Amino acid sequence: MVVLWLMLLLAIITATGLLLSRDWRWSLGLLAGLYLGVFWMVQVHWPITMATVKLVTGWMACAILGIAQINARVEREKDNIWQQGRLFNVFAAAMVLVVSFSLSVSMANWLGLSLLVAWGGLLLICLGLLHLGITSDSFRVVIGLLTVMAGFEVLYSAVESSALVSALLVVVNLGLALAGAYFLNIAQEKTA
Repeated sequence: MVVLWLMLLLAIITATGLLLSRDWRWSLGLLAGLYLGVFWMVQVHWPITMATVKLVTGWMACAILGIAQINARVEREKDNIWQQGRLFNVFAAAMVLVVSFSLSVSMANWLGLSLLVAWGGLLLICLGLLHLGITSDSFRVVIGLLTVMAGFEVLYSAVESSALVSALLVVVNLGLALAGAYFLNIAQEKTA
């Protein structure tokens, strides 16, 4: 139970850090940490081998995006609007934290989940959607989509434990990472 609390705290810190970070290296490191938290939350309901698949898939998605960022070499200008909006992002993340907790209490009873797993999954979905709502950069959009998918996988792991569904979610995650890599390379070709 203590490990689950620590992994929930890790998910909160990494998902909020993804929202606040602008350096792609930090973002990929935070995403890798997020997948470590997802691994422990999924491991509550799935065998360790299937939960390990989530961890490896997430790290592979980070590697794909990292290689695409290195190859793209897109010079991004400093975003002055981002510097002004940092306080808003912190406030919005705090609101999402409170709202997701209040919704997770009823969701945990409805789905028969542990409160921590329900809160973690719902929090990741909401913070990922918030991330999607405030960015238009293709790299940031893929990070937001992967965060939403991670939250969905945490909630779905309690409902279904099929290996085929797990494989399908792996394909979706890797497909998102490859699509993000493609869009990063397209952006490089347009600027060149």
